[in-house]
Amino acid sequence: MATCLIVSAHPSPVSFTAAWAQASTRAARNAGYTVLQSDLYAMAFDPAERAAPSGIEGAYDPLKAQETGRVSADAAREAAKIEAAELVVFHFPIWWFGPPAILKGWCDRALIHGRLHDVDHRFDTGPCRGKTALFCVTTGAGAAEVGPGGKEGRLDLLLWPLAYTLRYCGFDIAEPVAEHGVHGYWEGADKAALDTRLAARLGAQQALIADLPNRPRWRFHPDDDFDAAGRLKPGIAPLWPFHG
Repeated sequence: MATCLIVSAHPSPVSFTAAWAQASTRAARNAGYTVLQSDLYAMAFDPAERAAPSGIEGAYDPLKAQETGRVSADAAREAAKIEAAELVVFHFPIWWFGPPAILKGWCDRALIHGRLHDVDHRFDTGPCRGKTALFCVTTGAGAAEVGPGGKEGRLDLLLWPLAYTLRYCGFDIAEPVAEHGVHGYWEGADKAALDTRLAARLGAQQALIADLPNRPRWRFHPDDDFDAAGRLKPGIAPLWPFHG
């Protein structure tokens, strides 16, 4: 039986993000997954990588500390969940043009060097090959504002650092799902319209999870597109502006 990990990052247990994560949990179970959960705020997950006596000569190096197994129990538990899961579904809002800090810190601490990546096993050869990540995201901005030419920046580019972090470990990244204009300032008919739209999103989660094998994946350059110095080879057009 396949395993799905639901990672959610919102401080309110009654937020739409929390409800959406619960819908993913139900959908995954109905699809036959064994479900693991990491509600980062409810867990009071510490996002800060902290220097600690490591027995390694010189300044504290988190990669060396992780590689030698000097990690805290909470980070080790999260790494084990990632290792167990074929699918990881992330639920979070966009705050200040990126995911909440607690989710970035989860990556810093749970994607353990020497376990979920290392110098010789990353990108095409990452230990998480065959695993898929799906982002279920809310924005306070409208769809046009985070679309092409939008004032608040394209949502796919705002998500790219998190996506590429997971790609570094070997993950495939499914086309993200987003709900826009999710905030507490709507009133009257506008609030009712938002509630109807969000209810429809929750109702569609079962079909989304069930059809995930057919959902498009984001394209990234394979390792062979880069030269020995780590630069795109001549004549290969960048897939993303970050490589341009």
